[in-house]
Amino acid sequence: MSCDDVTILAIESSCDETAAAVVVNGREVRSSVISSQISLHTLYGGVVPEIASRKHIEKINQVIEQALDEADMTLDDIDAIGVTCGPGLVGALLVGVAEAKAISYAKKIPLVGVHHIKGHICANYIENKELTPPFLCLVVSGGHTHLVRVSDYTGYEVLGRTRDDAAGEAFDKVARAIGLGYPGGPKIERVAAEGNPHAVEFPRAKLSDSPYDFSFSGLKSAVLNYLNSCQMKGIPVVQADIAASFQKAVIDVLIGHAKQAMDEFGMERFAIAGGVAANATLREEMRAACLEKGVAFYHPSPVFCTDNAAMIGVAAYYDYCSGKRDGLDLNAVPGLRL
Repeated sequence: MSCDDVTILAIESSCDETAAAVVVNGREVRSSVISSQISLHTLYGGVVPEIASRKHIEKINQVIEQALDEADMTLDDIDAIGVTCGPGLVGALLVGVAEAKAISYAKKIPLVGVHHIKGHICANYIENKELTPPFLCLVVSGGHTHLVRVSDYTGYEVLGRTRDDAAGEAFDKVARAIGLGYPGGPKIERVAAEGNPHAVEFPRAKLSDSPYDFSFSGLKSAVLNYLNSCQMKGIPVVQADIAASFQKAVIDVLIGHAKQAMDEFGMERFAIAGGVAANATLREEMRAACLEKGVAFYHPSPVFCTDNAAMIGVAAYYDYCSGKRDGLDLNAVPGLRL
Protein backbone atom coordinates (compact mmCIF):
# COMPACT_ATOMS: atom_id res chain seq x y z
CA MET A 1 0.00 0.00 0.00
CA SER A 2 1.49 3.33 -1.09
CA CYS A 3 0.14 6.51 0.47
CA ASP A 4 2.92 9.07 0.86
CA ASP A 5 2.92 12.54 2.38
CA VAL A 6 -0.43 12.34 4.14
CA THR A 7 -0.85 14.52 7.22
CA ILE A 8 -3.71 13.69 9.57
CA LEU A 9 -5.16 15.90 12.30
CA ALA A 10 -6.67 13.49 14.82
CA ILE A 11 -9.21 14.09 17.59
CA GLU A 12 -10.07 11.79 20.50
CA SER A 13 -12.85 12.45 23.05
CA SER A 14 -14.42 9.06 23.75
CA CYS A 15 -14.23 9.20 27.56
CA ASP A 16 -12.39 11.60 29.86
CA GLU A 17 -9.36 12.68 27.84
CA THR A 18 -9.60 15.50 25.32
CA ALA A 19 -6.81 14.90 22.83
CA ALA A 20 -5.50 16.09 19.47
CA ALA A 21 -2.48 15.03 17.44
CA VAL A 22 -0.80 15.52 14.10
CA VAL A 23 0.39 12.30 12.45
CA VAL A 24 2.32 12.03 9.17
CA ASN A 25 2.23 8.88 7.03
CA GLY A 26 0.79 6.77 9.82
CA ARG A 27 4.03 6.34 11.74
CA GLU A 28 5.43 9.78 12.54
CA VAL A 29 3.78 11.67 15.41
CA ARG A 30 4.51 15.37 15.00
CA SER A 31 2.51 16.31 18.10
CA SER A 32 0.28 14.68 20.68
CA VAL A 33 -1.65 16.74 23.21
CA ILE A 34 -3.80 15.22 25.97
CA SER A 35 -5.94 17.13 28.45
CA SER A 36 -6.81 14.67 31.22
CA GLN A 37 -9.85 14.94 33.49
CA ILE A 38 -8.67 12.40 36.08
CA SER A 39 -8.40 14.89 38.94
CA LEU A 40 -11.93 16.14 38.20
CA HIS A 41 -13.57 12.69 38.17
CA THR A 42 -11.57 11.44 41.17
CA LEU A 43 -13.91 13.57 43.30
CA TYR A 44 -16.79 11.31 42.23
CA GLY A 45 -14.96 7.95 42.27
CA GLY A 46 -15.31 7.50 38.50
CA VAL A 47 -16.14 9.22 35.23
CA VAL A 48 -19.33 11.30 35.26
CA PRO A 49 -20.49 11.43 31.60
CA GLU A 50 -22.16 14.86 31.74
CA ILE A 51 -19.13 16.47 33.38
CA ALA A 52 -16.83 14.78 30.86
CA SER A 53 -18.84 16.17 27.93
CA ARG A 54 -18.79 19.71 29.30
CA LYS A 55 -15.04 19.55 29.87
CA HIS A 56 -14.48 18.33 26.30
CA ILE A 57 -16.38 21.36 24.99
CA GLU A 58 -14.15 23.61 27.09
CA LYS A 59 -10.87 21.98 26.00
CA ILE A 60 -11.36 20.76 22.41
CA ASN A 61 -10.27 23.92 20.60
CA GLN A 62 -7.34 24.41 22.97
CA VAL A 63 -5.84 20.97 22.37
CA ILE A 64 -6.25 21.25 18.59
CA GLU A 65 -4.54 24.65 18.51
CA GLN A 66 -1.72 23.34 20.71
CA ALA A 67 -1.26 20.22 18.56
CA LEU A 68 -1.01 22.32 15.40
CA ASP A 69 1.41 24.74 17.08
CA GLU A 70 3.68 21.94 18.33
CA ALA A 71 3.70 20.38 14.86
CA ASP A 72 4.47 23.82 13.36
CA MET A 73 1.47 23.51 11.06
CA THR A 74 -1.87 25.13 10.30
CA LEU A 75 -5.12 23.61 9.08
CA ASP A 76 -3.93 24.40 5.53
CA ASP A 77 -1.25 21.70 5.95
CA ILE A 78 -3.76 19.00 6.91
CA ASP A 79 -4.85 16.39 4.35
CA ALA A 80 -7.58 14.69 6.40
CA ILE A 81 -9.32 14.78 9.79
CA GLY A 82 -9.50 11.57 11.83
CA VAL A 83 -11.89 11.41 14.79
CA THR A 84 -13.06 8.74 17.21
CA CYS A 85 -16.74 8.05 16.43
CA GLY A 86 -17.20 5.08 18.80
CA PRO A 87 -17.37 3.23 21.05
CA GLY A 88 -17.45 5.46 24.12
CA LEU A 89 -19.65 7.89 26.05
CA VAL A 90 -22.15 9.34 23.58
CA GLY A 91 -21.97 12.93 24.86
CA ALA A 92 -18.17 12.86 24.91
CA LEU A 93 -17.94 11.36 21.42
CA LEU A 94 -20.34 13.95 20.02
CA VAL A 95 -18.02 16.80 20.99
CA GLY A 96 -15.11 15.38 18.99
CA VAL A 97 -17.27 14.32 16.04
CA ALA A 98 -18.95 17.75 15.81
CA GLU A 99 -15.58 19.50 15.95
CA ALA A 100 -14.10 17.26 13.25
CA LYS A 101 -17.12 17.77 10.97
CA ALA A 102 -16.92 21.55 11.41
CA ILE A 103 -13.23 21.60 10.42
CA SER A 104 -13.87 19.22 7.52
CA TYR A 105 -16.68 21.41 6.20
CA ALA A 106 -14.90 24.73 6.70
CA LYS A 107 -11.57 23.64 5.16
CA LYS A 108 -13.00 21.11 2.66
CA ILE A 109 -10.78 18.37 4.13
CA PRO A 110 -11.76 14.67 4.00
CA LEU A 111 -13.27 13.24 7.19
CA VAL A 112 -12.46 9.77 8.54
CA GLY A 113 -14.38 8.29 11.48
CA VAL A 114 -12.20 5.93 13.52
CA HIS A 115 -13.10 2.98 15.74
CA HIS A 116 -11.58 3.57 19.19
CA ILE A 117 -10.33 -0.02 19.60
CA LYS A 118 -8.67 0.08 16.17
CA GLY A 119 -6.88 3.18 17.45
CA HIS A 120 -5.55 1.30 20.47
CA ILE A 121 -4.25 -1.50 18.24
CA CYS A 122 -2.64 1.01 15.87
CA ALA A 123 -0.80 2.65 18.80
CA ASN A 124 1.68 -0.21 18.41
CA TYR A 125 2.81 1.16 15.03
CA ILE A 126 4.01 4.46 16.48
CA GLU A 127 7.22 3.27 18.15
CA ASN A 128 7.53 -0.20 16.61
CA LYS A 129 8.37 0.83 13.05
CA GLU A 130 9.09 -2.77 12.07
CA LEU A 131 5.67 -4.07 13.14
CA THR A 132 3.43 -5.06 10.24
CA PRO A 133 0.32 -7.27 10.06
CA PRO A 134 -0.57 -10.04 10.50
CA PHE A 135 -0.36 -10.28 14.29
CA LEU A 136 -2.48 -10.94 17.37
CA CYS A 137 -3.39 -8.09 19.71
CA LEU A 138 -4.85 -8.08 23.20
CA VAL A 139 -6.71 -4.82 23.89
CA VAL A 140 -7.21 -4.29 27.63
CA SER A 141 -8.73 -1.03 28.86
CA GLY A 142 -11.30 0.44 31.19
CA GLY A 143 -14.17 -0.27 28.83
CA HIS A 144 -12.89 -3.10 26.62
CA THR A 145 -11.14 -6.45 26.72
CA HIS A 146 -10.69 -7.86 23.21
CA LEU A 147 -8.44 -10.49 21.67
CA VAL A 148 -8.08 -9.55 18.01
CA ARG A 149 -6.45 -11.09 14.95
CA VAL A 150 -5.10 -8.26 12.79
CA SER A 151 -4.96 -9.56 9.21
CA ASP A 152 -3.89 -6.29 7.56
CA TYR A 153 -3.87 -2.56 8.31
CA THR A 154 -7.66 -2.32 8.05
CA GLY A 155 -8.69 -5.95 8.65
CA TYR A 156 -9.64 -7.06 12.17
CA GLU A 157 -11.24 -10.26 13.48
CA VAL A 158 -12.40 -10.35 17.10
CA LEU A 159 -11.53 -13.77 18.53
CA GLY A 160 -12.89 -13.00 22.00
CA ARG A 161 -14.34 -10.15 24.04
CA THR A 162 -15.52 -9.63 27.59
CA ARG A 163 -18.98 -10.94 28.47
CA ASP A 164 -19.39 -8.48 31.36
CA ASP A 165 -16.85 -6.24 33.11
CA ALA A 166 -13.78 -5.20 31.17
CA ALA A 167 -10.47 -5.80 32.95
CA GLY A 168 -9.91 -2.10 33.62
CA GLU A 169 -13.46 -1.73 34.94
CA ALA A 170 -12.79 -4.59 37.38
CA PHE A 171 -9.59 -2.86 38.50
CA ASP A 172 -11.56 0.32 39.25
CA LYS A 173 -14.30 -1.49 41.19
CA VAL A 174 -11.88 -3.57 43.28
CA ALA A 175 -9.71 -0.53 43.98
CA ARG A 176 -12.76 1.29 45.30
CA ALA A 177 -13.73 -1.73 47.44
CA ILE A 178 -10.32 -1.92 49.15
CA GLY A 179 -10.14 1.82 49.76
CA LEU A 180 -7.74 2.89 47.01
CA GLY A 181 -10.14 5.07 45.04
CA TYR A 182 -10.08 6.14 41.39
CA PRO A 183 -8.35 5.51 39.00
CA GLY A 184 -7.99 1.88 40.07
CA GLY A 185 -5.45 0.48 37.60
CA PRO A 186 -2.30 2.39 38.56
CA LYS A 187 -3.23 2.39 42.26
CA ILE A 188 -3.70 -1.39 42.41
CA GLU A 189 -0.46 -1.91 40.48
CA ARG A 190 1.46 0.28 42.93
CA VAL A 191 0.03 -1.36 46.07
CA ALA A 192 0.27 -4.89 44.61
CA ALA A 193 4.04 -4.53 44.36
CA GLU A 194 4.14 -4.78 48.18
CA GLY A 195 1.72 -7.73 48.43
CA ASN A 196 1.69 -11.51 48.08
CA PRO A 197 -0.02 -12.53 44.80
CA HIS A 198 -0.78 -15.98 46.25
CA ALA A 199 -2.30 -14.75 49.53
CA VAL A 200 -5.82 -15.38 48.22
CA GLU A 201 -6.50 -17.68 45.25
CA PHE A 202 -9.30 -15.81 43.50
CA PRO A 203 -11.15 -17.62 40.65
CA ARG A 204 -10.05 -17.51 37.00
CA ALA A 205 -13.12 -17.68 34.77
CA LYS A 206 -12.95 -19.95 31.71
CA LEU A 207 -15.91 -20.01 29.32
CA SER A 208 -16.24 -23.44 27.74
CA ASP A 209 -18.54 -22.31 24.92
CA SER A 210 -16.15 -19.58 23.75
CA PRO A 211 -12.51 -20.14 24.77
CA TYR A 212 -11.33 -16.63 23.89
CA ASP A 213 -14.10 -14.67 25.63
CA PHE A 214 -13.41 -13.03 28.99
CA SER A 215 -15.44 -12.63 32.18
CA PHE A 216 -14.23 -10.59 35.15
CA SER A 217 -17.53 -10.00 36.95
CA GLY A 218 -17.20 -13.23 38.95
CA LEU A 219 -13.67 -12.32 40.00
CA LYS A 220 -14.85 -8.89 41.15
CA SER A 221 -17.67 -10.52 43.12
CA ALA A 222 -15.24 -13.00 44.69
CA VAL A 223 -13.11 -10.12 45.97
CA LEU A 224 -16.17 -8.33 47.40
CA ASN A 225 -17.39 -11.57 49.05
CA TYR A 226 -13.95 -12.16 50.56
CA LEU A 227 -13.88 -8.63 51.98
CA ASN A 228 -17.38 -9.03 53.44
CA SER A 229 -16.44 -12.40 54.96
CA CYS A 230 -13.34 -10.92 56.59
CA GLN A 231 -15.39 -8.05 57.99
CA MET A 232 -18.03 -10.39 59.44
CA LYS A 233 -15.41 -12.65 61.02
CA GLY A 234 -13.23 -9.81 62.28
CA ILE A 235 -10.28 -10.93 60.16
CA PRO A 236 -7.89 -8.08 59.26
CA VAL A 237 -7.56 -7.39 55.53
CA VAL A 238 -4.10 -6.80 54.07
CA GLN A 239 -4.76 -4.32 51.28
CA ALA A 240 -1.55 -5.11 49.38
CA ASP A 241 -2.26 -8.86 49.42
CA ILE A 242 -5.79 -8.38 48.06
CA ALA A 243 -4.48 -6.07 45.32
CA ALA A 244 -1.68 -8.46 44.37
CA SER A 245 -3.94 -11.54 44.40
CA PHE A 246 -6.62 -9.81 42.31
CA GLN A 247 -4.08 -8.48 39.81
CA LYS A 248 -2.53 -11.95 39.52
CA ALA A 249 -5.93 -13.49 38.75
CA VAL A 250 -6.63 -10.96 35.98
CA ILE A 251 -3.19 -11.35 34.42
CA ASP A 252 -3.34 -15.15 34.54
CA VAL A 253 -6.56 -15.09 32.49
CA LEU A 254 -5.13 -12.61 29.96
CA ILE A 255 -1.90 -14.60 29.58
CA GLY A 256 -3.79 -17.90 29.31
CA HIS A 257 -5.97 -16.65 26.46
CA ALA A 258 -2.97 -15.12 24.71
CA LYS A 259 -0.90 -18.31 24.84
CA GLN A 260 -3.82 -20.40 23.58
CA ALA A 261 -4.26 -18.04 20.61
CA MET A 262 -0.52 -18.11 19.86
CA ASP A 263 -0.67 -21.91 19.68
CA GLU A 264 -3.81 -22.04 17.56
CA PHE A 265 -3.04 -19.33 15.02
CA GLY A 266 0.75 -19.70 14.80
CA MET A 267 1.37 -15.96 14.60
CA GLU A 268 4.95 -14.69 14.80
CA ARG A 269 3.96 -11.39 16.44
CA PHE A 270 1.83 -10.52 19.48
CA ALA A 271 0.93 -7.03 20.75
CA ILE A 272 -0.96 -5.55 23.67
CA ALA A 273 -2.77 -2.22 23.81
CA GLY A 274 -5.17 -0.15 25.92
CA GLY A 275 -4.87 1.51 29.33
CA VAL A 276 -4.25 -1.72 31.27
CA ALA A 277 -1.38 -2.50 28.87
CA ALA A 278 0.54 0.19 30.79
CA ASN A 279 0.65 -2.26 33.74
CA ALA A 280 4.31 -3.25 34.10
CA THR A 281 3.52 -6.67 35.60
CA LEU A 282 1.25 -7.55 32.67
CA ARG A 283 3.86 -6.41 30.17
CA GLU A 284 6.63 -8.46 31.77
CA GLU A 285 4.52 -11.61 32.09
CA MET A 286 3.30 -11.26 28.50
CA ARG A 287 6.88 -10.72 27.35
CA ALA A 288 7.88 -13.96 29.12
CA ALA A 289 4.93 -15.84 27.56
CA CYS A 290 5.90 -14.64 24.07
CA LEU A 291 9.53 -15.59 24.68
CA GLU A 292 8.40 -19.07 25.74
CA LYS A 293 6.41 -19.42 22.50
CA GLY A 294 9.11 -17.90 20.27
CA VAL A 295 6.84 -14.97 19.38
CA ALA A 296 7.96 -11.33 18.99
CA PHE A 297 6.28 -9.08 21.57
CA TYR A 298 5.17 -5.46 21.07
CA HIS A 299 3.55 -2.83 23.27
CA PRO A 300 3.16 0.96 23.15
CA SER A 301 4.76 3.28 25.71
CA PRO A 302 2.38 4.04 28.61
CA VAL A 303 1.50 7.47 27.16
CA PHE A 304 0.16 5.73 24.03
CA CYS A 305 -1.64 3.02 26.03
CA THR A 306 -4.12 5.40 27.61
CA ASP A 307 -6.56 7.30 25.39
CA ASN A 308 -4.72 9.62 23.01
CA ALA A 309 -5.23 11.14 19.58
CA ALA A 310 -1.93 9.94 18.06
CA MET A 311 -3.27 6.38 17.88
CA ILE A 312 -6.45 7.71 16.22
CA GLY A 313 -4.30 9.52 13.67
CA VAL A 314 -2.46 6.30 12.82
CA ALA A 315 -5.71 4.36 12.40
CA ALA A 316 -7.20 7.20 10.34
CA TYR A 317 -4.17 7.18 8.03
CA TYR A 318 -4.60 3.52 7.13
CA ASP A 319 -8.37 3.93 6.72
CA TYR A 320 -7.80 7.01 4.55
CA CYS A 321 -5.28 5.19 2.36
CA SER A 322 -7.75 2.33 1.89
CA GLY A 323 -10.25 4.83 0.49
CA LYS A 324 -12.48 5.33 3.53
CA ARG A 325 -14.26 8.69 3.65
CA ASP A 326 -17.13 9.80 5.86
CA GLY A 327 -19.73 12.44 5.15
CA LEU A 328 -21.07 15.19 7.34
CA ASP A 329 -23.73 12.73 8.49
CA LEU A 330 -21.06 10.92 10.55
CA ASN A 331 -22.49 10.32 13.99
CA ALA A 332 -21.27 9.12 17.40
CA VAL A 333 -22.00 5.43 17.96
CA PRO A 334 -21.45 4.64 21.67
CA GLY A 335 -21.80 0.86 21.22
CA LEU A 336 -19.87 0.57 17.96
CA ARG A 337 -18.60 -3.00 17.53
CA LEU A 338 -15.31 -3.96 15.97
